[in-house]
Amino acid sequence: MRIQIHHEIVQTFDPAAKGLIESLRLAPRSHEGQHVIDWRIDVEANCRLRRTEDAFGNFTDMFSLQGPIETLRIVAEGVIETFDCAGVVRNSIERFPPELFLRDTDLTAPDAALRALGATIKSDDKIERLHGLLLVVREAMQDNEDGESAASGLTAAQALAAGKGGTRDLAHVFVASARAMGAPARFVSGHYFDDGKAGAQCHSWAEAYVEKVGWIGFDPVHCICPHESHVRIACGLDWLDAGPVRAASLGAIAQTMAVIVRQSGFQHAASAQLQGQQ
Repeated sequence: MRIQIHHEIVQTFDPAAKGLIESLRLAPRSHEGQHVIDWRIDVEANCRLRRTEDAFGNFTDMFSLQGPIETLRIVAEGVIETFDCAGVVRNSIERFPPELFLRDTDLTAPDAALRALGATIKSDDKIERLHGLLLVVREAMQDNEDGESAASGLTAAQALAAGKGGTRDLAHVFVASARAMGAPARFVSGHYFDDGKAGAQCHSWAEAYVEKVGWIGFDPVHCICPHESHVRIACGLDWLDAGPVRAASLGAIAQTMAVIVRQSGFQHAASAQLQGQQ
């Protein structure tokens, strides 16, 4: 599927920020499940983006601004060709052994309730256990209709106790429970194209490692493995490693952020026709 994405972020500072430093993880990388045809990031301010790669191989664009800054608009947009690989992630940048992703973080530290989720699954097959965990997490958690914008920033334990959360919260719950089961797991940020829902939001899911297979994606919101409707942007131990925007401001007490995502998708036949016209 060919997916066109327009991801717009508007930040408002009150009072105006005297200075600002931001790190953006908004640019996807190509791998076997997706091919980046065209992508650009535009910051509506007088600054220069400096692209690097973080420790996990994610593209990271950094910039700084001098104030006063009341409003800042960031746009990431482009076209991605996606392919259904049954959730298996191949030919991605892998800089660490899978065992690193057994490490707990403040957002994913498991408590007794998170450990109990995996303990209810009775299977010796690792893939079956992870699919079982996907069902258990979905049954235990109710996702907010506003998706990523409704994510509360709770820890996995707090989100499970609340019984609901945004897409990042459900992903954190899966990651924490999978690690408690002994499966290396990581957090993934990206987009999900939903042809039947206007104004689709950013999305989050998880990936777990299985020997002799590799990394497999698990989307606890939709209770599926990622397919051609998913666009993978970044991964890490938790949302702090893979979230779209990290900002540090000087002099701004309050900050609000509005996110607009517009997406359109074309089936393979239409995609082939478009490619022929280029």
